[in-house]
Amino acid sequence: MKIDIHTHIMPEHMPNWTQKFGYGEFIHLEHRNCEACMMKGDKVFRMVEANSYQADARIKEMNETEVTIQVLSTIPVLFNYWAKPQDGYETARFFNDHIAETVTKEPKRFIGLGTVPLQDIDLAIKEMDRCLNELKMPGLEIGSNINGKNLSDKYFFPFYEAAEKAGCALFVHPWEMMGEDQMQKYWLPWLVGMPAETARAICSMIFGGVFEQFPKLRVAFAHGGGSFPFTIGRIKHGYDVRPDLVAVDNSVSPEEYIGKFWVDSLVHNKKSMEFLIDVMGEDKICLGSDYPFPLGEHHPGKLIEKMKLGKKTEKKLLYKNAEDWLGLVE
Repeated sequence: MKIDIHTHIMPEHMPNWTQKFGYGEFIHLEHRNCEACMMKGDKVFRMVEANSYQADARIKEMNETEVTIQVLSTIPVLFNYWAKPQDGYETARFFNDHIAETVTKEPKRFIGLGTVPLQDIDLAIKEMDRCLNELKMPGLEIGSNINGKNLSDKYFFPFYEAAEKAGCALFVHPWEMMGEDQMQKYWLPWLVGMPAETARAICSMIFGGVFEQFPKLRVAFAHGGGSFPFTIGRIKHGYDVRPDLVAVDNSVSPEEYIGKFWVDSLVHNKKSMEFLIDVMGEDKICLGSDYPFPLGEHHPGKLIEKMKLGKKTEKKLLYKNAEDWLGLVE
């Protein structure tokens, strides 16, 4: 049994919202000579293969790598947080309907996470309610920041309150990495920016009191928690020596929140995985591959299986922790 909590999907066909709305660089997909091009406005953003949008292609590869269930979420570039709220609401509904339809056709192989227009909290809560109650999703994927606002911003607290009350799991994925404009060369936004961006999100939620005020909120972070696990010593030391700068909104030590949230297993390296288990605990790590993209683990769970962690720990990492995070077990 393997539940992969970190996989991305998009519709094979989507409207050209840039033309429809008359502004912005909304992504749409164009199929050209057996290739699929993600278009950002009128420019090619990324080439993608059929496994990015066709369920049959995914299932074939899932069978080849012995993945039982994929948790589907949208590609972060499709969040559209920058759009006018009503337009972001429309695109979110389109992506959510597509994911729900994919799950309905293959309910034993897929679980869906929704996306919501967090640039407008009322619309975000409205769409979250639809995702959970109408589309029967267990949770949502959200960005590591929303138009530059950290996840500690009080603006988001009504959303967290509603998510906690509804039992909505949240998967936090890095995007719009800080400093991205200054490090375009060498793929650094993805290699360096994403880990830092995830640590930014975790620290924001800790120091902003999100986990303190909403203790039943079930949150998982991508890419092994980014650079957070490796820098928790520095983070804790900063809290100890300069509480006047760090503990301004929450007086509880950051170490106290380890064990209160989940991370995925995408660290690519045996020693990193050993360290991650040691720091975060074997109960709070879920298999996550970032399928179908190049930076992902191409054989999901292979690293975990090769490490000979023992059957009990292996089962936790491969599927049991995912079930706990998603609320699939009582």
